[in-house]
Order: sequence, then C-alpha cells, then structure tokens
Amino acid sequence: MTSESDTYAPQAAKPSDELRRLDRLVGTWDVSGPTVSGRVTYEWMEGGFFLLQHVDLEQEGHRSKGMEVIGHLRPFGDTQPSADIRSRYYGDGGETFDYTYEIEGDTLTIWGGERGSPAYFQGTFSADGNSNSGAWVYPGGGGYESSMTRAG
Repeated sequence: MTSESDTYAPQAAKPSDELRRLDRLVGTWDVSGPTVSGRVTYEWMEGGFFLLQHVDLEQEGHRSKGMEVIGHLRPFGDTQPSADIRSRYYGDGGETFDYTYEIEGDTLTIWGGERGSPAYFQGTFSADGNSNSGAWVYPGGGGYESSMTRAG
C-alpha cells in the first residue's frame, strides 16, 4: 500500500542527460553587443535538477536585474518530468518570461515561450567553450546580436 506522500515524492533518480548539457553554461559570463551589456551567472541548484541564472544587463539604456530557474517541469502530482527544458525569468520590474532551452552540439537555442516560437536566441559556443555568439530574433524582423564570454 502506498501513502499519499509517496504519490507526490520525486521519482527521478538523476537529472536528465539533456539537462546536464546545460553544464556548459555554469559560471559567470560578460555579455556584450551593439545594444546590450552586462553579466550573467549560472549555477546548479543543490540536487542538480535546476540551473539558476542571475541576470544584470543593460539594454538600450534600460537596466534589468533578475533570476531565471531552468529545468524540466514536473507539476504537483506528476511522476514524469516534461520532455522540454523550460524556465521562468523573474525580473526586478515585476515581469516574468517563460523560455524553452536546448543545446545540440555547440548550438544553444532559447525559445521565447514554447519550442519553435518565432522569438528565439540561437548562438554557437567557441571550440574552447569560453564564448557564445549569436542573436535574439523577434517576429517582424526585430532582435539583437550578443556575445557572452567567460569572466575571469
């Protein structure tokens, strides 16, 4: 006989291989581009099921600080995590943004919202893994280029 608390206990023995690919992001990065500058830091939450990003950026004269929690979703009562790696960003202005992450080979893709969204970032890691350059693309032709380089 199982108790109600067993029904909601975490079932995953370890973080997925897909999630562990995000290990390439761990560390502090300087972000730069024609309209963006600042610093982001990624670190694993204890247990390794969630990657935390701390953001301090300035874009077109607007400063933005916030935090993002990245990992597989597993709502209350679900025994299996979501297929996609999802995140939510919490900004100092009260905004929240949802994203979907993927790393395939040396390419990092971050969709605004669901996988396949017309708003996305796509960037490529350098051979040594110490930089990533790409661009955010927005519907209607907007977006911006950015690069991040490991700090220190």
